[in-house]
Amino acid sequence: MNFGGARRGGVLLHPTALPGRFGTGDIGPEAVRFLDALARSGISIWQVLPLGPAGAGGSPYDSPSAFAGNRFLISPERLAQDGWVSELPGAGEDSEREAANRDRLLEAAWKSFRSHATARQKEELEAFRSAQAAWLDDWTLFDAIRRRHANASWTTWPDPLARRDPVALDEARAELAPEIAFETFVQFQFFRQWEEIRTAARERGISILGDLPMYVAHDSADVWSHPELFDLAPDGSPHAVSGVPPDYFSATGQRWGTPLYRWDAAAAEGYRWWIDRFRANLRLADAIRVDHFRGFASFWAIPASEPTAAAGRWVPGPGKPLFDAARDALGSLPFVAEDLGVITPEVEELRRALALPGMKVLQFAFSRDDDPHMPHRHAHGSVVYTGTHDNDTSRGWFENAPEAERRRAAGYLGIREPDVAWAFVRAAFASVAETAIVPMQDVLELGSVARFNTPGRTAGNWRWRMPDNAFGPELADRLRALAAATGRAPR
Repeated sequence: MNFGGARRGGVLLHPTALPGRFGTGDIGPEAVRFLDALARSGISIWQVLPLGPAGAGGSPYDSPSAFAGNRFLISPERLAQDGWVSELPGAGEDSEREAANRDRLLEAAWKSFRSHATARQKEELEAFRSAQAAWLDDWTLFDAIRRRHANASWTTWPDPLARRDPVALDEARAELAPEIAFETFVQFQFFRQWEEIRTAARERGISILGDLPMYVAHDSADVWSHPELFDLAPDGSPHAVSGVPPDYFSATGQRWGTPLYRWDAAAAEGYRWWIDRFRANLRLADAIRVDHFRGFASFWAIPASEPTAAAGRWVPGPGKPLFDAARDALGSLPFVAEDLGVITPEVEELRRALALPGMKVLQFAFSRDDDPHMPHRHAHGSVVYTGTHDNDTSRGWFENAPEAERRRAAGYLGIREPDVAWAFVRAAFASVAETAIVPMQDVLELGSVARFNTPGRTAGNWRWRMPDNAFGPELADRLRALAAATGRAPR
């Protein structure tokens, strides 16, 4: 995916927000129908959020694995089409029931696979296990042990398991072999189904833009299996945690709580874990949005004992050597730098040195006159958004913004209610930036009720789903007309 080429338009929608009959969206037939609607709309980029197992509150940015796939994205309908299940579950009334339904379905599929899979199908599963062993062996063992201990944090496990005593791990592998085999099958199904989605996207001329969080959850297979790469105390707890200082989103900053990296240890091993992580993400997508890019220049370190992010300090990050090592190993890096927040000259220098496009967000443009996020100040080498997954919808933003910002936005964009959302969409598509991406909620002209995430809020996030048949032919044709008029529709 070349960000320096033709003008392109994109839509941001995480697969969990796709419509469907089950409790969460998945990567089955509805994902293909969404790709059909994008193609009809003249859209050539589908941006997703991280595809790993969700963490606390359903956040894809707090995953227990930087490599595994989210089992709840596996399509029940595809499992049925492949012959692994005969009955599909009803929709769950709540997240716990939905999780139980999906687990039972996957267990039934695994039982059927063991009984009826052909020799070739079993060979494909084994080939997957062998090819992905570098992360899969740690993840499946971690997941099995954690489930055996009622999902308790790895720091509370018996000491031999927490500190990865080789004898204890061998005993756990033997005792938990059935659970490990089941999770291996689950991951096999996720990656198989996602590759089918990628193929469907390619056939329609659509690139997938993925998302790579800078940090990983403390209670993750990655921290447990590579503690030497993280700044941990002897008991496994973090010395300091991640976040950002007070900003647009929060007066006390954001305390994300994930452990910080030991960049000296990462450099000493040639950034091997990071290279493996980049490679794994590029297997899932044509390009990657690198979340919190400024943390690679310098990151906000918060003492673990502090309840908010206000008492943190800036600490130098790995800088260009990390990306140089990755390029030496992987070749070109089709990355977008999420360069939002407190951006300093060193962050800009790093982004330019790596020749990565940065981001502009229209909702940030109207807090003052001549803000860099205003469309007339955009650069060719950037990606413009109306808003991101952390923003309100554009309609919701306009309804709730301070009066001075509303006046600037209305005057600049020529807003005439109720056309608020499409005024933002038109401005993004008309921008000089080669790539313009809009959240699906803005295409649908939805208000704050459709907001996906509110930073700093621990409950009520990541729940919005697109209504059935909302992205119909009439709306697709309207979006295509705009893409054509602004030079973003494929020729």
